[in-house]
Amino acid sequence: MVTRTLTALKGNTQRLDGGAMFGNAPRAVWERWIAPDERNRIPLACRAMLIEERSEEQDGNKIRRVLFETGIGAFFSPKLRDRFGVMESEHVLLQSLAEVGLGHEQIDVVVLSHLHFDHAGGLLSAYREGEPLTLLFPNARLVVGAEAWERAKHPHSRDKASFIPELASLLEASGRLEVVRGETSEVLGPEYLLHRSSGHTPGLLLAEVPSASGPIVFGADLIPGRAWVHLPITMGYDRYPELLIDEKTALLTELVARGGRLFFTHDAECAMAQVVEKEGRFGVGQTWPAPVALAV
Repeated sequence: MVTRTLTALKGNTQRLDGGAMFGNAPRAVWERWIAPDERNRIPLACRAMLIEERSEEQDGNKIRRVLFETGIGAFFSPKLRDRFGVMESEHVLLQSLAEVGLGHEQIDVVVLSHLHFDHAGGLLSAYREGEPLTLLFPNARLVVGAEAWERAKHPHSRDKASFIPELASLLEASGRLEVVRGETSEVLGPEYLLHRSSGHTPGLLLAEVPSASGPIVFGADLIPGRAWVHLPITMGYDRYPELLIDEKTALLTELVARGGRLFFTHDAECAMAQVVEKEGRFGVGQTWPAPVALAV
C-alpha cells in the first residue's frame, strides 16, 4: 500500500510586468486580482510541489520523494536577476527543503513541465562570479516531455531567452534523464498521468498526482494561478493563446467532473485550489494557501 503527502515549497520569487502576465486583458481588469507595484510589476511565486510516497515493505517503510519543478533558483548574475525581477540572491528552494528536514540530495525524482528558466533554473547551483553552473539533485531521476526537450535544445527566436543555454547539456551528461513520449513515465510509474499542452510552449507536461479524494494536476504555465482559471485570461508569453484556451477548457471540464484540484506554481498567495463551475464559468472553491504534509 502506498500513501502520499503533498507539501508546497517556496522557491525564489519574481516581479514581472502585469501586462505581459495577463496578455490582452486590460489593466483595469487584472489589477483587481493582483495589485502592481510602481514599475507595473506583479508578485509571482515560483513554487514547487513535493510528493512523499510511503510504501509498506518487509524491511519497514520506504519513502520516495518526487519534486515537481524547481522554480527559478538563483543562477542568474546580479544584472539578469534585476532584469527578470528575481527578488532573492540565495537559493530559496534549498532553504524550503531544509525547513522540512530535507536536502536536495534526498530527492528521488524531479518532474519538469518544461525547461523555461523560471521552472527549471532551480536545478542549478547559485550564481558565483567566475564559477560554472553545476547541476543539483545528484540522486534524482529527471523527467521531461519529448516536445519540451526538443524545444529547449532548438528554441524559436521568440522564446530563446526563456531557456538556460547550459542546462540541456548538463541534463544529458547526468545520465539520469527520462524523455517521455507517452501518457505515463517509466520513472514515475503508471499511476501518474501526464496531460499535455502546447498553447504556452510545445509539449508542456501537466502531471496528475493520484489521490483518493480526486486528482491533483500541476497547472504549470497552462494555469499558473487562480486568476488564469478564467477561460479568456492568457499570458503574453503564450505561444498560441486560442489553443491554450481550448486546452484549458478541456482540462478544467475534466477536473470539475472528477472533483479535481489544481496546484499553482506562480500564484503568490495560493498553492492549490479545488476547481468548480458555476453558471458556465470556471472558478476555484476550497483553497490551500501553503499545504504541508497534506494527505492526498
